[in-house]
Amino acid sequence: MSILVNSNTKVICQGITGAAGAFHTKGCLDYGTQMVGGVTPGKGGQKDANGLPIFNTVHQAVQATAADATMIFVPPPFAADAIMEAVDAGIRVVVAITEGIPVQDMIKVKAFMAGRQPTSCCCSTPPVLIGPNCPGIITPGQCKIGIMPGYIHLPTDKAASGKSVGIISRSGTLTYEAVWQCASRGIGQSTAVGIGGDPIKGINFIECLDLFNKDPQTDAIIMIGEIGGSDESDAAAWAKANVKKPIVGFIAGRTAPAGKRMGHAGAIISGGDDTAQAKIKNLQAAGIHVADSPATIGQTMARALGISA
Repeated sequence: MSILVNSNTKVICQGITGAAGAFHTKGCLDYGTQMVGGVTPGKGGQKDANGLPIFNTVHQAVQATAADATMIFVPPPFAADAIMEAVDAGIRVVVAITEGIPVQDMIKVKAFMAGRQPTSCCCSTPPVLIGPNCPGIITPGQCKIGIMPGYIHLPTDKAASGKSVGIISRSGTLTYEAVWQCASRGIGQSTAVGIGGDPIKGINFIECLDLFNKDPQTDAIIMIGEIGGSDESDAAAWAKANVKKPIVGFIAGRTAPAGKRMGHAGAIISGGDDTAQAKIKNLQAAGIHVADSPATIGQTMARALGISA
C-alpha cells in the first residue's frame, strides 16, 4: 500500500503550457505517472508536446479524464485561485508546487477548504492539499507528482532489507537526502511527502503521521522539520500518544539567529519554543530517534529498524 497516491492515480497539470509545468509534466509522465491532461485557460482543445489534451478549466478536465489529482505550476498571484478551482472540481489530491503565494491568499484557501466534504461517490475522504512551496509527493515505482528526482527512490518491493519508510518533510532537498540514504541501505519508501515550508499550508505532520501509522506497508517514519512554528513539537506529542512505529526526526536550523528568516517563509524563530534546540528536546522526549545531522538520517533509521548501518 501507500498513502494518498498510487498507480491508479490520474493526474492533470494546471499550468501545463508554462516552462516549468511542461518540463515536469514530461518528467512525471516518463516516470510512469498516469498524466491524463492539463489546464491552461484559452488553450482548450489543443495538445501539449506529449500529446496530452489541454482544457480551459479543471472541471472540463475532470469530466473528460476522470482525473483525481493535480499538480499546480501557476504563477503566485493566481495560484490560490487554481487550488480552489481544483478542489471545487472534485480533485482529491491537490499538489501546489508554486512558491511565493501570498499568505493572505493561502488564508482564503484554508477557509475555503475547511469542512470540505468528498465530492465523488468513489472518494470517501475530503480533498487534501499538499504544499504550497513544496517538491510534491511520490509513491516510488507508481506515481510521482512534483519535481523530485524519481530515480533515487526505492519501491518497497525492491528493497533488499524488506523494510519501507514513509517520509514527511518541510524541506525538498533534505527529503532527497533522506531518500537516497535509505535507498542506499536497501530501505524502501512507501510514500514521500514534501509538505512545504510556508507558514500557511495544506497537510501537516500530524495528518501525515496518522496516514503512515495506518499504512501496513510503512514500517517506520522519517519526519524532517525546521525552525519556526510549533508543528514538529505538536507532532511529537501526538506521535508519543498514537504511533507505535519507529520514528526518526531531524530539525534543520540549529545555528539560525532569532528573528531572521532562513530559507522558507515559515522558517523564522519568533520565540524560545520554535528554535531547533527546543524542537529536538521535544522530539527526544516523545521517544523519537533524532539524527544529529542530515548526513546521519539514513544511519539513524537503519539502527531504529535493526538493520546494519
